[in-house]
Amino acid sequence: MRILVVGAGSVGGYFGGRLAQTGRDITFLVRPARALQLRERGLQILSPHGNFTLSPRLVTSDEIAGPFDVVLLSVKAYALEPAIEDLAPAVGNDTMILPVLNGMRQIDLLTQRFGPRPVIGGVALIVSEIDDQGRIVQHAEIQQLAYGELAGGISARVRSLDAELQGAGFEASASPDITQAMWEKWVQLASLGALTCLMRGTVGDVIAAGGVVLSHEMIDECVAVATACEHPPSESFLKWHRGIMTQAGSPLSSSMYRDMRSGARVEAEHILGDLIERGAKRGVSAPLLKAALINLRVYQQGRESRHA
Repeated sequence: MRILVVGAGSVGGYFGGRLAQTGRDITFLVRPARALQLRERGLQILSPHGNFTLSPRLVTSDEIAGPFDVVLLSVKAYALEPAIEDLAPAVGNDTMILPVLNGMRQIDLLTQRFGPRPVIGGVALIVSEIDDQGRIVQHAEIQQLAYGELAGGISARVRSLDAELQGAGFEASASPDITQAMWEKWVQLASLGALTCLMRGTVGDVIAAGGVVLSHEMIDECVAVATACEHPPSESFLKWHRGIMTQAGSPLSSSMYRDMRSGARVEAEHILGDLIERGAKRGVSAPLLKAALINLRVYQQGRESRHA
């Protein structure tokens, strides 16, 4: 399969890099500045599973010559809409578009642009970031990629994709209910992001300050929205998630909180704003999530004024 990875950041760069390392036909669609960096230094990955550097095949949007079999879309949410236009020449009649962003808004936008047929669902689980040298640094051993048809079941094309992704140095799995998995990850990241950004600390910091009930209430609001949207999280997921969200001494924080601490842009509208809006349309109030969103909007406004 010919696979186009849109974005060579901490998620797409990692999974695409592992695939390229094992000989798959991988091309990265990147912006000119990232292309220059990768051509000069290579795609460098620092990982508990082994460090490596490779010279990736790169294209910019004006260099895409025709359709790919798979488009793995992994960009920050605030870069999604221009990325969709950049990747458009790579989408043909039989292309699968596999987005691994958090939330569900990417599915709406991709379906509006390309129709429902090419779009499948995906969930990436990895703790990684780009350091100041442009290297991808993986901070924990988890490295999972799941994918499946949004309507459920495992189709022939998903089986074909699954065969292509096996044995590439990470855990790959075809899911018969990827939409549910996407919603559960959204509940996880929205509640964790809201808690750590609003309280300006790790889970352990919040719990030490008396925030056990607050943590549960953040989760409850996310669960209420998911349930109203007909995707209630499973009891096993909630037991696990409530455990990690109330663990004393936990260093756990969200990527939004880490981005905020470093002065970077945040994905507040995609992860929190869209969830709140979907809930409001179904009569679900989420005051704690709204407080976290407004807090992040104030941060974003200040950041933009400083960079104006």
